Amino acid sequence: MKYSPLFILMLIVTTGCYENTRDCKDYQEGTFIWEQESGGKLLKTEFTRTKDLQIERFENTVDTSKIEWINDCEWRVIPIDPKTNAESRAYLFKILSTKKDSYTFEFKQSGRDQIFTGTALKK
Repeated sequence: MKYSPLFILMLIVTTGCYENTRDCKDYQEGTFIWEQESGGKLLKTEFTRTKDLQIERFENTVDTSKIEWINDCEWRVIPIDPKTNAESRAYLFKILSTKKDSYTFEFKQSGRDQIFTGTALKK
């Protein structure tokens, strides 16, 4: 089947418009806020991330985790001082897209299949 050059050009132009931006290095370090709704309640987590550590503040709890970067857009969060076996599992994160002051990500707990998504705002 032969395609006209005009059709090929239109195809390239229309598919190029939907590319996600992923400037992940801009979000490897900093302070971020992530809000999610659970059970009709808005939950807010604030976290500060450096190249090696992440400190999370949720309600009246502060947790510190180690960061292991897989590549510029993917990393593991490994709890430093877990209280239970369930808390000792690492979380895998992946940035899906970035905007000026936020990034959309997906994450899952190591060894689990369920994937969650969210958007973190840079403070």
